[in-house]
Amino acid sequence: MKAGLLVSLIVNFLVVASAGGFYNDFYFNWGHDHGKVYDNGNSLSLILDKNSGSGFQSKKEYLFGKIDIQLKLVHGNSAGTVTTFYLSSLGPYHDEIDFEFLGNTSGQPYTLHTNVFSQGKGNREQQFYLWFDPAADFHTYSILWNPQRILFSVDGIAIREFKNLESIGVPFPKNQPMRIYSSLWEADDWATCGGRVKTDWTKAPFVASFRNFNVNACAWSYGASSCKSKSGFADFISNSWIWEELDVGRKGQMKWVRDNYMTYDYCKDSKRFPHGLPRECYVTNFP
Repeated sequence: MKAGLLVSLIVNFLVVASAGGFYNDFYFNWGHDHGKVYDNGNSLSLILDKNSGSGFQSKKEYLFGKIDIQLKLVHGNSAGTVTTFYLSSLGPYHDEIDFEFLGNTSGQPYTLHTNVFSQGKGNREQQFYLWFDPAADFHTYSILWNPQRILFSVDGIAIREFKNLESIGVPFPKNQPMRIYSSLWEADDWATCGGRVKTDWTKAPFVASFRNFNVNACAWSYGASSCKSKSGFADFISNSWIWEELDVGRKGQMKWVRDNYMTYDYCKDSKRFPHGLPRECYVTNFP
C-alpha cells in the first residue's frame, strides 16, 4: 500500500489505549452464570459443562488496533471443546479475524486454528501446533490489524501475516468496525479429529482462564471515529502498531514456526480449490 494512502486512512484517528479491568471494557454476552471474574476485574474464567459454556465481548467497536490477551486453556482431556479469541463485525457480509483453540485428548496437542473473513468470505484457514503446553500456564495471544496487514502472534512471535492485497482483487477488512469476542463452547461434532473424538463429560467442568486484557485501538461509535485527532499526524508517531511490519528477525521467527508447527495451509490445499487457489496464494511473499 502506498504511504500516502496509508496516511489518509489513519490521519483522523487517535488511538484509544486500555488495560483496564473486565467490567470497564467487556461484558458477558451469553452463559453469564458460567463466567467468573476475579482479581479486581483483571482476570476471569469461562466454564463449560453439559448445561452451558460462556462468552464475553467488548463494549466498544474498533477499526484497526492491536489486542493482546493472556490465556490458559482447558487442562487435561479437552476433546470437543473450543476456546476462541476473535474480532468480528455483524451481518452476512461481516469481517472476522479468528484465533480458535481446538481441544484434544490428554497428552495430545491443541490445534490453533486461524482464519480471516472479509465481506462475508472466509475459507482462509491456517492451523498450527504450539511449541509449548498452552494449558500449563498463561501465554499472550495478539491480533494486530492495521490498514496494511493482519498479524497473528503468540508470545510476541508472529505465526501468520495476512497482507492487504486489494491491488490484485483480494478483499481486506478495513471498512467495518469489529468487536472483540471470546468464548468457551462444545463442538465435538468437528473440533477434535474431525468429530471422531467426543467430549468426555465426566471431565467437566472445563475451565479456560483469561487475564491482562490490553486494547490499543481506534474506537468507533455512532458511525464515525469517536477519537478524531485534534493535533493531526503527530499523534501517531508513538503508536507503532499503526505502522508495524515484520523486520528480518521476526520474519525468521515466523518461518521457523511455519516450517516446524504448521499443520494446515489453505494455500497448499489444491484438492479443496480444484479451479485454482485463492489469488493471494500466488503472491511470492504471501506467507
